[in-house]
Amino acid sequence: MNFQDAIPFLEKNHNGVVGTNRLGGGTHSSIVVSGVFRNKAAFVSVYPKSQKVRNLKRDPHCTVLTVTPNWREYVVVEGEAELMDYGNTDAEILRPLLREVYMACSDTEHPDWNEYDQAMVKQKAVIVLVSPEKTYGLLRH
Repeated sequence: MNFQDAIPFLEKNHNGVVGTNRLGGGTHSSIVVSGVFRNKAAFVSVYPKSQKVRNLKRDPHCTVLTVTPNWREYVVVEGEAELMDYGNTDAEILRPLLREVYMACSDTEHPDWNEYDQAMVKQKAVIVLVSPEKTYGLLRH
């Protein structure tokens, strides 16, 4: 499967699990709300000190598994993560990007964008974009 074939699935399904590499060599798994943004797997971490973000800063290689609500179909994207946050991206650039990634991972408008913007600043949110190096899964057509 190539990533382009997986995009329609990733645009419709947002239940995900990200796997990052622990310092000792194991895998850390976290539940995320995922999507596709700019031809990359995407999610937002609202806790910059989370284990997944710490792991990704040390080793950007990760896996994003996205599943249907009934777990019968899935897509896995393996690749290298790019992290964008208020420490490395201008706030005026990051604010609209956070909104766009939110939409890519939810398919719905936020009921109060100003509230969302304030929460993302307060929580020091991190956008994670994963460049697809390998894509596989099970899609029933």
